[in-house]
Amino acid sequence: MRTLYLRIFLTTIFVMILSSFFAFFLSNAYYQFKLKPANDQKLTKMANDIKDFYEDNAEDNIDAYLTSVGHLGYQLYLVDEQKKTMFFGNEFRKNTLRTANIQSVLAGNKYHGIKDYPSKVFITGFFENDLRNTVGVPITANGTKYALFLRPDTELQIGELRIFLAVLLVLTFFISVLLVIISTRYIVKPITRLTEATKRLSKGDYNLQLNVNRRDEIGRLASHFSQMAKGLEQVEASRQEFVSNVSHEIQSPLSSIQGFSQTLQSPSLPEEERRRYLEIIEHESKRMSQLSKQLLTLASLDKEDGLLTKTTFDLSNQLKQVLMMTEWHWREKDIAVDMELPSTFVFADENFLHQVWTNLITNSIKFTEPGGTISLSIRTRDTDCMVTISDTGIGIAPSQIEHIFERFYKADKARDRKEASSGLGLAIVKKIIDLHEGTIDVKSELGKGTTFIVTFPRR
Repeated sequence: MRTLYLRIFLTTIFVMILSSFFAFFLSNAYYQFKLKPANDQKLTKMANDIKDFYEDNAEDNIDAYLTSVGHLGYQLYLVDEQKKTMFFGNEFRKNTLRTANIQSVLAGNKYHGIKDYPSKVFITGFFENDLRNTVGVPITANGTKYALFLRPDTELQIGELRIFLAVLLVLTFFISVLLVIISTRYIVKPITRLTEATKRLSKGDYNLQLNVNRRDEIGRLASHFSQMAKGLEQVEASRQEFVSNVSHEIQSPLSSIQGFSQTLQSPSLPEEERRRYLEIIEHESKRMSQLSKQLLTLASLDKEDGLLTKTTFDLSNQLKQVLMMTEWHWREKDIAVDMELPSTFVFADENFLHQVWTNLITNSIKFTEPGGTISLSIRTRDTDCMVTISDTGIGIAPSQIEHIFERFYKADKARDRKEASSGLGLAIVKKIIDLHEGTIDVKSELGKGTTFIVTFPRR
């Protein structure tokens, strides 16, 4: 199995080789189409200067003269009309030339072999040591016509430069390979850490410290991974707490039912106590029934997808129905109800919103002392609808407000136990409002009451 480290290394080396190949190909093309004609022109001028200098100074010994020119870094080929040839400077690797080219120069024409030299893909013509890769000019010495062919001796002129470039390229390649190995390790190391962290996370170990101090994509990935691990840890803690709370809430009424059922089996138990125990068993059974219903509601709400069935209905009528349904409870406590409920049509899930108002109004009745007041109002603004439910009850401490929508959270545990509360009502309310893309805000003051403000889109 190839590792990411090896893949990056091989890919980088392949890119280096491929880019070198294309760079050479493009450079050679640039030489063939741009530099080669200019080089031919320059060397033609140089050959004319060599010819003119010799003819102007009436040198007798052309051999000595051309030998000196060869020592300056040129390769020369001299041929007369009798096909007598002479070479000066270093030897040509290929020293054949067409007779027609020689005759043309002897006739007074110039030979542009560098410009016309055939192009080759993998060979740069500048370094091709071939007699055909020369320029030719006619020259006269002691009344004899000659054809002089010339090219620079690259080995003599830039031999050290070629060695320098070769060493430079070799060192560049090996240093590049070394740096690729180091940089690849630098890139892959945090990914390896992420892989190990993923394995630990899959085993339930959420205490991960990646320590990847980078600002690139890998650094952001590590940061998001750490956040995900913390989120999963919180979800797992919430799940365990949820299971613990459910177990506790179920165990308590079950213990009561079991204990009182055993007591009822006693034949000597007075009738009055028997009825009282039966009432307790009934009360605990209702509490368990309420808990199971709310757990099922939460389970269905957590699925979310395709859950809402929206219809258009009058929100005012729905709130009045909830008040009528709870009338016996608030009348028993002599609670005054103040309503400002103008007819307001909304497009929402009627059943779920009914659950919201039932939970909120029931809570207001539960925590409002006898003789208190509950207020309900509907306000519309732009495309939103705002429902306010206020009471003059016992209120909620500021430190507890941020927790009241948590599952099984009870601000007043002693009071909740008496009222058979499961601590799930407000969690259900928050979930339903979130599904409607709305918000719920709470304002409360101990001893003065609580206000819930529910806002959600009308359409």
